[in-house]
Amino acid sequence: MSGGVPGRSSRGRRLLRGPRPESVPVLVGRAATLVGLLDIAAGVFPRFRHSRMHALAEVLPGSFGPFAAALSLSAGVLLLLLAHGLKRRKRRAWRAAVALLPAGAAAQFAYRHSIVGALIAVALLVPLLRHRDQFAALPDPRSRWRALANFVLMSAGSVLLGLVIVSVHPGRTIGDPSLADRLTHVIYGLFGFEGPVDYRGNTSWTVAFSLGALGWITAVTTIYLAFRPEHPAARLTEEDEEKLRALLARHGGRDSLGHFALRRDKAVVFSPSGKAAVTYRVVSGVMLASGDPIGDVEAWPGAIERFMDEARAHSWTPAVMGCSETGGEVWTRETGLDALELGDEAVVDVADFSLAGRAMRNVRQMVKRIERAGYETRVRRIRDLGEAELERIRRAAEDWRGTDTERGFSMALGRIGDPADGDCLIATAHKQDDEPGEYGDLKAILHFVPWGEDGVSLDLMRRDRSADPGMNELLIVAALQAAGKFGITRVSLNFAMFRSALARGEKIGAGPVLRAWRGLLVFLSRWFQIESLYKFNAKFQPRWEPRFLVYRAPADLPRIGFAAMQAEGFVTLAVPLPRFLRRRRPAPPRPCGHVGERDVRAA
Repeated sequence: MSGGVPGRSSRGRRLLRGPRPESVPVLVGRAATLVGLLDIAAGVFPRFRHSRMHALAEVLPGSFGPFAAALSLSAGVLLLLLAHGLKRRKRRAWRAAVALLPAGAAAQFAYRHSIVGALIAVALLVPLLRHRDQFAALPDPRSRWRALANFVLMSAGSVLLGLVIVSVHPGRTIGDPSLADRLTHVIYGLFGFEGPVDYRGNTSWTVAFSLGALGWITAVTTIYLAFRPEHPAARLTEEDEEKLRALLARHGGRDSLGHFALRRDKAVVFSPSGKAAVTYRVVSGVMLASGDPIGDVEAWPGAIERFMDEARAHSWTPAVMGCSETGGEVWTRETGLDALELGDEAVVDVADFSLAGRAMRNVRQMVKRIERAGYETRVRRIRDLGEAELERIRRAAEDWRGTDTERGFSMALGRIGDPADGDCLIATAHKQDDEPGEYGDLKAILHFVPWGEDGVSLDLMRRDRSADPGMNELLIVAALQAAGKFGITRVSLNFAMFRSALARGEKIGAGPVLRAWRGLLVFLSRWFQIESLYKFNAKFQPRWEPRFLVYRAPADLPRIGFAAMQAEGFVTLAVPLPRFLRRRRPAPPRPCGHVGERDVRAA
């Protein structure tokens, strides 16, 4: 590998291998899942308790006394909630399981005199105690919003499971209650009240206690999450930001995504020498880094080691989005992780760019047409704009965003006009109207962040929806033509995911598998702009630089993909307030206004 990357020592191989799934925690988690499912089945389905599985169901923790169904259901749900934490080696899940299992074993022996039932609980408890050192993972970053999420999910699950409980006694149900009656009975039962559905014999008590147990678990878990101490997600401190800016000043020209490490919703780990750093965000248990490490490539292994140590300490899944080929080689070499080509970054060399020639005909015609319509462009450094104009641009960028949530993580800065970002480049389109709007003659915005001393990288593209089509093409051309006076020799445009598959799949002679893969990507482009970004970038005849995803195991890819979509803003678990209810505030120097979306709304 070129670039002077040091070889990996035997110590590096031991320490940087990354957190591998431990056999005991995984097996214990699976055992807890199985026991939890059997407990729930024993509590919900009366036939299950009298089937061939009856002997096993009777000895499960929680299956005793007159409240057998409710206790079995409670134990099953709690074990299911703990199973995922046990697989991830979480210390608090281990403590809860160690407390729950002896209680179930003692209850089995005290109420049913079942030695076998106690032995099953002990059989799961023994490996927990014997391998307690493997359950040492620290808690994840969290906030009290998880209490609301728990309440919503547990309530929905309790209602669905409650409908099953109410409906699995057809032979003992009095009359023929409607779905609305059953739903009413479930909701009443979750709060401990009697509903409109009646049963013969003791079934009414069984159903009532089971529904009450579901409501109790929902309430207790929600209250616990609401009042437990918060562990807020890490943020970039001012000291960390100063260190990163110093590293970027010396080594920022290596990676076009380097400046995006300064997003203030990321955390950072530094190498022991302080000469390199890796920035990341934790999303759904995935420790998500983006781009290459910042700083001296010789110090990258030290920063990567710290990253992997942090992932191991919290049992997070490590992943890197959008690293370069050199970065991918270092990550895989130092950690044993694998790499997958994710797509290509479009980079335009300013010296080679020209609107002349047949290949640029469409762009040239569009730009000329827009200029004839009365549009003009301005390309400036952020530090050359006045505060009033900056505030107008910030507000326009937010209102023109097009989505209720901010998008961008790996290739978005998340702000415009911060005093510390004076070297950022901004291109704006203007047109005088007979009736000026809220933002005057401003019609479109392009924002670029520095890429070393002689480059810029595209951050966001926004335009007024009432403006003529082609605003993005107009401003990219304006930025490329004005780049020389700013000493800029290279411009990084958007990232085109799976570009090579799209390009090869449309060529003559492409095989059926490649054509099918391209067809799927075109279909997904209806929501994720995969094909449109590729075609838009290709208009400017760029050179393509591959970007990679670094991951631990193929089984982690779905989880990493979901976390990446959350980080980029394509999937939002929290429901945002409508825009008319949001309070608009001027963006202070720190933290600054939230504007970050590296996307294209080309006509």
